[in-house]
Amino acid sequence: MSETPSKINLLGLSPAKLEAFFEEMGEKRFRATQVLKWLHQQGASSFDEMTNISKALRTKLAEVAEIREPEILLDKTSRDGTRKWVIRMDGGSAIEMVLIPDGDRRTLCVSSQVGCSLDCSFCSTGKQGYNRNLSTAEIIAQLRVAIRAYGPFDPSERRVSNVVLMGMGEPLMNFDNVVDATQLMMDDNAYGLSKRRVTLSTSGVVPALDKLREVSDVSLAISLHAANNELRDQLVPINKRYPIEELIAACNRYLEGLNDKRVITVEYTLIEGVNDQPEHARELVKVLRQVPCKLNLIPFNPFPNSGYRRPSEEAIQRFKDIMLKASIITTVRRTRGDDVDAACGQLVGQVEDRTRRSQKYIPVVQEEPVHGKTERV
Repeated sequence: MSETPSKINLLGLSPAKLEAFFEEMGEKRFRATQVLKWLHQQGASSFDEMTNISKALRTKLAEVAEIREPEILLDKTSRDGTRKWVIRMDGGSAIEMVLIPDGDRRTLCVSSQVGCSLDCSFCSTGKQGYNRNLSTAEIIAQLRVAIRAYGPFDPSERRVSNVVLMGMGEPLMNFDNVVDATQLMMDDNAYGLSKRRVTLSTSGVVPALDKLREVSDVSLAISLHAANNELRDQLVPINKRYPIEELIAACNRYLEGLNDKRVITVEYTLIEGVNDQPEHARELVKVLRQVPCKLNLIPFNPFPNSGYRRPSEEAIQRFKDIMLKASIITTVRRTRGDDVDAACGQLVGQVEDRTRRSQKYIPVVQEEPVHGKTERV
């Protein structure tokens, strides 16, 4: 007996793919625009809600398609207003997403993978190992969850002003699904976010970055964290494959393709005694002068077994002053949501570690005083 084919989740179809879906059904392409608005502007959860579509087509849609979101396991708000959700994905693993309010601005940090396929030494997500890529539907559902958390959908109200793909995972290692999700975020018939308000953050998968400039114009952030290859090899292991020189060149190529005045956001996690010294700052100045950019300094957020510590406020300010003196636009990302483990680098979810990476860190990495400092052993 053959299995019944699974229904297609319409949340995961980009505008172009939704048009193709309706054409295959023998319907006019304008049906895609109608359904896009129902799904992403009205927040429809069933086809019965789509009142400007005939009952016959709604019945037909229900036979072959569905509107399915993941299960919310946790919805918790920090003392500072930061809100974190834990969401169960297909297969049982969980991912985390965070909404950060700042005045009229609400920035949603979404995940692109269950776990992470990279192993950055200062990131809690990376220590959990990797399970799989998220589907386009699972990525876009995070935005739907955040919008609905503040009441019924209202197209006239912008509840999420910015989206950053800076949660769990490396977005460019889930290229096709991430591109489709960002297209939905920016489409006028879906969420209508400006291309300046959707930011993809990457650790530097250079071939995928070059491919991205051919199909997308999202804003770009680079997780740099070191200004020389020797140190970055330790902090961001993918640097061994795509060193800093290649990454900076790819960033410049990406900006040339945008043909506007946008700049790259460079993310730099400050770690005590590792990359927070004046010589590190001066080294960073030389690198950043090679690309139009602004710098976002992120004081390290401690997590168990990391072996790293947050720099002092004096060290953070000293580093910032060196960058500002070199005329590099620099801000310090202040910790938000740390009381609900929602701060940068702390997202872990519940991941089935197919890489068995977590086993390497839990029993082996411990905190041990060495010459008055805490180091990894």
